[in-house]
Amino acid sequence: MKVTYHGHSVVKIETNGKTIFIDPFITGNPLTDLKAEDVHVDVILLTHGHNDHVGDTVSLAKKNDALVIAPYELATYLSWKGVRVHPMHIGGSFSFDFGKVKLTQAFHGSSYVEENETIVYTGMPSGILFSAEGKTIYHAGDTALFSDMKLIGEMNDIDVAFLPIGDNFTMGPEDAAIAAKWLKAKMVVPIHYNTFPVIQQDPQRFVAMIEGVGRVLHVGESIEL
Repeated sequence: MKVTYHGHSVVKIETNGKTIFIDPFITGNPLTDLKAEDVHVDVILLTHGHNDHVGDTVSLAKKNDALVIAPYELATYLSWKGVRVHPMHIGGSFSFDFGKVKLTQAFHGSSYVEENETIVYTGMPSGILFSAEGKTIYHAGDTALFSDMKLIGEMNDIDVAFLPIGDNFTMGPEDAAIAAKWLKAKMVVPIHYNTFPVIQQDPQRFVAMIEGVGRVLHVGESIEL
Protein backbone atom coordinates (compact mmCIF):
# COMPACT_ATOMS: atom_id res chain seq x y z
CA MET A 1 0.00 0.00 0.00
CA LYS A 2 1.33 3.41 -0.99
CA VAL A 3 0.10 6.52 0.81
CA THR A 4 0.87 10.07 -0.41
CA TYR A 5 0.17 13.47 1.15
CA HIS A 6 -0.85 16.22 -1.27
CA GLY A 7 -1.34 19.25 0.98
CA HIS A 8 -4.09 20.48 3.31
CA SER A 9 -6.10 17.30 4.05
CA VAL A 10 -5.59 15.56 0.70
CA VAL A 11 -4.38 11.97 1.05
CA LYS A 12 -3.98 9.46 -1.78
CA ILE A 13 -4.01 5.72 -1.12
CA GLU A 14 -2.96 3.19 -3.75
CA THR A 15 -4.00 -0.35 -2.88
CA ASN A 16 -5.51 -3.45 -4.48
CA GLY A 17 -5.18 -1.90 -7.93
CA LYS A 18 -7.23 1.18 -6.98
CA THR A 19 -6.38 4.84 -6.48
CA ILE A 20 -8.30 6.38 -3.62
CA PHE A 21 -8.40 10.06 -2.65
CA ILE A 22 -9.52 11.43 0.69
CA ASP A 23 -10.88 15.02 0.59
CA PRO A 24 -9.51 16.00 -2.87
CA PHE A 25 -9.25 19.78 -2.48
CA ILE A 26 -6.99 20.53 -5.47
CA THR A 27 -8.26 23.55 -7.40
CA GLY A 28 -7.64 26.60 -5.24
CA ASN A 29 -5.36 24.72 -2.84
CA PRO A 30 -2.15 26.78 -2.65
CA LEU A 31 -0.15 23.93 -1.14
CA THR A 32 -0.94 20.99 -3.40
CA ASP A 33 1.40 19.62 -6.06
CA LEU A 34 -1.50 18.26 -8.11
CA LYS A 35 -3.45 19.54 -11.09
CA ALA A 36 -7.03 18.34 -11.17
CA GLU A 37 -6.96 17.66 -14.90
CA ASP A 38 -4.10 15.19 -14.43
CA VAL A 39 -5.60 13.23 -11.53
CA HIS A 40 -6.80 9.65 -11.99
CA VAL A 41 -9.02 8.35 -9.20
CA ASP A 42 -11.19 5.27 -8.70
CA VAL A 43 -12.67 6.08 -5.30
CA ILE A 44 -13.16 9.33 -3.35
CA LEU A 45 -13.69 9.30 0.40
CA LEU A 46 -15.10 12.46 1.97
CA THR A 47 -15.03 13.40 5.64
CA HIS A 48 -17.49 16.30 5.44
CA GLY A 49 -19.06 18.89 3.18
CA HIS A 50 -16.86 21.97 3.55
CA ASN A 51 -15.57 23.31 0.24
CA ASP A 52 -11.92 22.81 1.17
CA HIS A 53 -12.59 19.06 1.56
CA VAL A 54 -15.17 18.31 -1.14
CA GLY A 55 -12.90 20.26 -3.48
CA ASP A 56 -12.85 18.77 -6.99
CA THR A 57 -14.98 15.76 -6.12
CA VAL A 58 -17.76 16.33 -8.65
CA SER A 59 -15.52 16.96 -11.66
CA LEU A 60 -13.10 14.16 -10.74
CA ALA A 61 -15.88 11.66 -10.11
CA LYS A 62 -17.58 12.43 -13.41
CA LYS A 63 -14.36 12.35 -15.43
CA ASN A 64 -13.17 9.07 -13.89
CA ASP A 65 -16.53 7.43 -13.11
CA ALA A 66 -15.22 7.29 -9.54
CA LEU A 67 -17.30 6.08 -6.63
CA VAL A 68 -17.81 8.71 -3.92
CA ILE A 69 -18.20 7.45 -0.35
CA ALA A 70 -19.49 10.05 2.11
CA PRO A 71 -21.86 10.62 5.04
CA TYR A 72 -25.48 10.19 3.95
CA GLU A 73 -26.57 13.80 3.52
CA LEU A 74 -23.39 14.77 1.68
CA ALA A 75 -23.63 11.69 -0.55
CA THR A 76 -27.24 12.52 -1.37
CA TYR A 77 -26.34 16.12 -2.24
CA LEU A 78 -23.55 14.92 -4.55
CA SER A 79 -25.82 12.35 -6.20
CA TRP A 80 -28.05 15.24 -7.28
CA LYS A 81 -25.04 16.58 -9.15
CA GLY A 82 -24.76 13.36 -11.15
CA VAL A 83 -22.10 11.62 -9.08
CA ARG A 84 -22.09 7.88 -8.32
CA VAL A 85 -22.24 7.56 -4.53
CA HIS A 86 -22.24 5.11 -1.66
CA PRO A 87 -23.78 6.76 1.44
CA MET A 88 -22.63 5.78 4.93
CA HIS A 89 -22.89 7.16 8.42
CA ILE A 90 -20.98 7.41 11.68
CA GLY A 91 -20.31 4.04 13.29
CA GLY A 92 -21.12 2.16 10.11
CA SER A 93 -18.64 0.18 8.05
CA PHE A 94 -18.72 -1.48 4.64
CA SER A 95 -16.31 -3.85 2.93
CA PHE A 96 -15.59 -2.92 -0.68
CA ASP A 97 -13.41 -4.86 -3.13
CA PHE A 98 -10.57 -2.40 -2.47
CA GLY A 99 -10.82 -2.30 1.34
CA LYS A 100 -13.01 -1.65 4.36
CA VAL A 101 -14.32 1.82 5.20
CA LYS A 102 -15.68 2.83 8.60
CA LEU A 103 -16.84 6.30 9.55
CA THR A 104 -16.03 7.67 12.99
CA GLN A 105 -17.41 10.72 14.72
CA ALA A 106 -15.77 14.12 14.37
CA PHE A 107 -16.61 17.35 16.17
CA HIS A 108 -16.88 20.03 13.51
CA GLY A 109 -19.44 21.36 11.01
CA SER A 110 -20.48 20.16 7.56
CA SER A 111 -21.96 22.38 4.86
CA TYR A 112 -21.25 23.38 1.28
CA VAL A 113 -21.21 27.03 0.20
CA GLU A 114 -22.70 27.47 -3.26
CA GLU A 115 -21.58 30.20 -5.66
CA ASN A 116 -24.89 32.06 -5.13
CA GLU A 117 -23.98 32.42 -1.42
CA THR A 118 -26.36 29.66 -0.36
CA ILE A 119 -25.16 27.33 2.38
CA VAL A 120 -26.28 23.70 1.96
CA TYR A 121 -26.25 21.61 5.15
CA THR A 122 -24.53 18.28 4.49
CA GLY A 123 -25.12 16.31 7.68
CA MET A 124 -22.63 15.20 10.29
CA PRO A 125 -18.86 15.46 9.79
CA SER A 126 -16.84 12.28 10.16
CA GLY A 127 -13.42 10.72 10.37
CA ILE A 128 -12.44 7.71 8.29
CA LEU A 129 -10.91 4.37 9.21
CA PHE A 130 -9.65 2.68 6.05
CA SER A 131 -8.32 -0.89 6.15
CA ALA A 132 -6.71 -2.92 3.37
CA GLU A 133 -3.80 -5.33 2.97
CA GLY A 134 -3.70 -5.82 6.74
CA LYS A 135 -3.09 -2.10 7.35
CA THR A 136 -5.32 0.56 8.89
CA ILE A 137 -5.28 4.30 8.18
CA TYR A 138 -7.16 6.82 10.29
CA HIS A 139 -7.98 10.18 8.71
CA ALA A 140 -9.56 12.30 11.43
CA GLY A 141 -11.05 14.85 9.03
CA ASP A 142 -11.63 18.23 10.65
CA THR A 143 -12.24 17.78 14.35
CA ALA A 144 -11.72 18.98 17.87
CA LEU A 145 -10.16 16.67 20.41
CA PHE A 146 -12.73 14.26 21.85
CA SER A 147 -12.33 11.54 24.45
CA ASP A 148 -13.70 8.73 22.26
CA MET A 149 -10.40 8.89 20.38
CA LYS A 150 -9.28 6.64 23.23
CA LEU A 151 -11.84 4.07 22.08
CA ILE A 152 -10.75 4.41 18.46
CA GLY A 153 -7.19 3.67 19.58
CA GLU A 154 -8.25 0.73 21.72
CA MET A 155 -10.48 -0.84 19.07
CA ASN A 156 -8.15 -0.44 16.09
CA ASP A 157 -4.52 -1.22 15.34
CA ILE A 158 -3.76 2.02 13.49
CA ASP A 159 -0.68 2.13 11.28
CA VAL A 160 -0.95 5.81 10.28
CA ALA A 161 -3.12 8.56 11.74
CA PHE A 162 -3.59 11.82 9.83
CA LEU A 163 -4.49 14.53 12.36
CA PRO A 164 -5.34 18.21 11.82
CA ILE A 165 -3.10 20.62 13.73
CA GLY A 166 -4.06 24.00 12.27
CA ASP A 167 -6.06 25.28 15.26
CA ASN A 168 -8.82 27.90 14.84
CA PHE A 169 -11.11 25.50 12.88
CA THR A 170 -9.78 22.22 14.31
CA MET A 171 -7.47 20.87 16.97
CA GLY A 172 -4.27 22.77 17.48
CA PRO A 173 -0.92 21.06 18.02
CA GLU A 174 -1.36 20.62 21.79
CA ASP A 175 -4.74 18.91 21.49
CA ALA A 176 -3.57 16.87 18.50
CA ALA A 177 -0.66 15.62 20.60
CA ILE A 178 -3.14 14.30 23.16
CA ALA A 179 -5.12 12.68 20.33
CA ALA A 180 -1.94 10.99 19.09
CA LYS A 181 -1.34 9.52 22.54
CA TRP A 182 -4.88 8.19 22.78
CA LEU A 183 -4.95 6.74 19.26
CA LYS A 184 -1.70 4.80 19.75
CA ALA A 185 -0.95 4.89 16.01
CA LYS A 186 2.42 3.63 14.85
CA MET A 187 2.86 6.85 12.84
CA VAL A 188 1.13 10.24 13.14
CA VAL A 189 1.16 12.73 10.26
CA PRO A 190 -0.01 16.35 10.68
CA ILE A 191 -2.50 17.75 8.15
CA HIS A 192 -4.77 20.81 7.74
CA TYR A 193 -2.16 23.48 8.43
CA ASN A 194 -0.51 26.41 6.60
CA THR A 195 -3.08 26.44 3.78
CA PHE A 196 -4.54 29.72 5.01
CA PRO A 197 -3.01 32.41 7.26
CA VAL A 198 -5.35 31.58 10.14
CA ILE A 199 -4.07 27.98 10.39
CA GLN A 200 -0.33 28.64 10.24
CA GLN A 201 1.59 26.09 12.31
CA ASP A 202 5.07 24.58 12.57
CA PRO A 203 4.59 20.84 11.91
CA GLN A 204 8.07 20.05 13.20
CA ARG A 205 7.11 21.47 16.60
CA PHE A 206 4.10 19.16 16.65
CA VAL A 207 6.23 16.15 15.71
CA ALA A 208 8.64 17.01 18.53
CA MET A 209 5.70 16.88 20.94
CA ILE A 210 4.94 13.25 20.05
CA GLU A 211 8.44 11.82 20.06
CA GLY A 212 8.95 8.59 18.20
CA VAL A 213 5.73 8.43 16.15
CA GLY A 214 5.37 11.83 14.48
CA ARG A 215 6.41 12.38 10.89
CA VAL A 216 6.00 15.40 8.64
CA LEU A 217 5.17 14.40 5.09
CA HIS A 218 6.11 17.07 2.59
CA VAL A 219 3.65 17.71 -0.21
CA GLY A 220 3.97 14.91 -2.74
CA GLU A 221 5.87 12.65 -0.34
CA SER A 222 4.83 9.00 -0.04
CA ILE A 223 5.16 6.21 2.49
CA GLU A 224 4.89 2.47 1.91
CA LEU A 225 2.91 0.38 4.40
